[in-house]
Amino acid sequence: MGTATTDKLTSSSGYSEVNGLKMYYEIYGQGKPLVLIHGGGSTIQTTFEKVIPLFAKNRKVIAVELQAHGRTNDRNADLSFEQDADDIVTLLKNLNIDKADFFGFSNGGTTTLQIAIRHPEIVDKIILGSALTKRNGVPAWFWDFMKQAKLENMPEQLKVAYKQVAPDMNGLQIMHDRDAKRMVNFKNIPDGQIESIKAPTLIIIGDKDVITPEHAIELHRQIVGSELAIIPGGHGEYIGEITTLKPDFKESDLVVPMIEKFLNKKGEGI
Repeated sequence: MGTATTDKLTSSSGYSEVNGLKMYYEIYGQGKPLVLIHGGGSTIQTTFEKVIPLFAKNRKVIAVELQAHGRTNDRNADLSFEQDADDIVTLLKNLNIDKADFFGFSNGGTTTLQIAIRHPEIVDKIILGSALTKRNGVPAWFWDFMKQAKLENMPEQLKVAYKQVAPDMNGLQIMHDRDAKRMVNFKNIPDGQIESIKAPTLIIIGDKDVITPEHAIELHRQIVGSELAIIPGGHGEYIGEITTLKPDFKESDLVVPMIEKFLNKKGEGI
C-alpha cells in the first residue's frame, strides 16, 4: 500500500487478493465511497484522470483496474462482465466497504449494470456512462470491426498508457485479445435482469457516441425512475477520456457537476 499527497489530494494505492487476481486499486479523498470502473483497453488514468480530482473533493473515490488491465494481472480465463462485477464486489469487501455508488464507463458501464443485477445489496446509486446492454445498441459496423480487431489498430494513447504502468509488456496483447473476444461474443443482457434494477440510475451518452441514442432511451425506459443525459460529443468526451482530449479541452465541459447533483439527491430511490 502506498500513500501520496498531491495538490492537497491524498491518495493511496495497493493490491488486493481477489478471486485469483492481484487486483490494483487507488483511493482518493474522503467521504461516501464512489467506485470508478474503467473502459476496455484502459487504465484508471486513461478513463478517469480528468475527473478523479473533482470527485475526490467531496467523496472517497475508489478506482480499480480489472483483470489483464493496467497493473492488475491476468488469470487464465476469458473476460466476462459478470466476473468483473464479482471481482469488484470482492475487492470492496476486502476494503471493508459495504455500500457504495458506482460510475462505470463503456465496458465499465456494462460491468456496473452487472454489479446492480448480481449484488444489489452493495449498490446505492449507479451512473452508466456509454454502457452497452444489447447488440443492437451500436451500429452494425462495430461488430465487423471487433471481429477484425488488431493490436496495431488500438488507440496509441491506450497502448502508451498501458506500457507506462504494466509490469509485463506481453500483457498488452493479452489485454487486447481478451477485450476483443469478449465483445465479439457479447450477448444481450436479458430484459428481466435490467428491469430488476431498483438502484437510482443516471444514464449518460454522447450525441456522437458509439452507443446509439435509441439504445440509451430504451435502457432509460427499462430502469424505472432512471435519468438520461445525452451530451454533445463523442465516446467519453464528457469525462475527458484520454482518446477524446482536444487542445481546447476545458474542465468546465465535464459532466461532474451533473453527476454530483444526481448523487446528492435525497429520497428519490425507488
